[in-house]
Amino acid sequence: MIENFALVDKWILEHADELSQWRRHIHANPELARREFATTAFVVEQLEAAGLTPKLLPGGTGLTCDIGPDGPRVGLRADMDALPLQEFTGAAYSSTVPGVSHACGHDAHTTVLLGTALALASLPALPFGVRLIFQPAEEVMPGGALDVVAAGALKDLTKIFALHCDPRLEVGKVGVRVGAITSAADTVELRLDSPGGHTSRPHLTTDLVYALGTVITGLPGMLSRRIDPRTSTVMVWGAVVAGQAPNAIPQTGMLTGTVRTGDHDTWALLEPMVHEIVAGLLAPTGVQYELHYRRGVPPVVNDEAATRVFEKAIHRVGPAALADTAQSGGGEDFSWYLEDIPGSMARLGVWSGSGPQLDIHQPTFDLDERALAVGVKVMTSIALDPN
Repeated sequence: MIENFALVDKWILEHADELSQWRRHIHANPELARREFATTAFVVEQLEAAGLTPKLLPGGTGLTCDIGPDGPRVGLRADMDALPLQEFTGAAYSSTVPGVSHACGHDAHTTVLLGTALALASLPALPFGVRLIFQPAEEVMPGGALDVVAAGALKDLTKIFALHCDPRLEVGKVGVRVGAITSAADTVELRLDSPGGHTSRPHLTTDLVYALGTVITGLPGMLSRRIDPRTSTVMVWGAVVAGQAPNAIPQTGMLTGTVRTGDHDTWALLEPMVHEIVAGLLAPTGVQYELHYRRGVPPVVNDEAATRVFEKAIHRVGPAALADTAQSGGGEDFSWYLEDIPGSMARLGVWSGSGPQLDIHQPTFDLDERALAVGVKVMTSIALDPN
């Protein structure tokens, strides 16, 4: 075991420049969800050159690759897709695709898992079986994790692990958390209909804008009174559309927003509760409506035993590498794997330690590439000692 760790460390030192080159190639050539054909081909080429046998997922993008002995395996997952967002970093390796960029760090996730694969492949033997999962389509719903599960890629897996870039943590730090680390993220779309009319005579029609206002304030307020605040449940509207003229009550209006929670049991309650509250709020107004509630992903709930495996692997980076991390309000489809098997996701520090901490999903987001070696060291450590 000790010899394997030493060989992996040697591989990382010798291939640090390649890690950077791979990441910059992927970064400059981003692809949207379920269109990751070139990224998939690039990863397949590197894996096959190392003597490995990757298997494409049925959709043609994304892949799995087994290393080590047959039998029970540990899963390591990275996501591959980019965002529909124009990049403004000014970097020499900036996106060459207009309106598409790796503003969420998936280029780094893919590079870390690719480096992990090649480092493990360089060893004379592995003590445990490993399955690498290069997943497409994390940034859309329904996400690519469901495609991976449907393809049977969780068969024989005992645990699964993933890293996600975190610009709030300095390079060299990796954050862990037992329990929910992300939130469920659902979408609410409400369409209202009214006969319309003159604003001087609201009593002769149904006041659609007033009804909109009732739901805008009433639904988040009622949810905050019906649900335990310790579940980190929050409902926020993102868009409201209605009317054009100041003296005309409009005939149609639209509200869209998100409902998020960090509690898996609460997630199951939200859809019927939203329907009940909206019906009660709108009943006195007389406005007709259609409510579409779309469930997204469940929260990522880290298993305690799997998180302890992560902690042990992180300690190999250095005595000060392990960090705590707060629960995020964002969604992550890694959660679908954890519906079937235990696992854990950790936060990989990518901030240089100086300058602004640019958040993910921003057009100016970039990362310190020293984090790539840290990620490979953590993931290879899990593969070599997953218990």
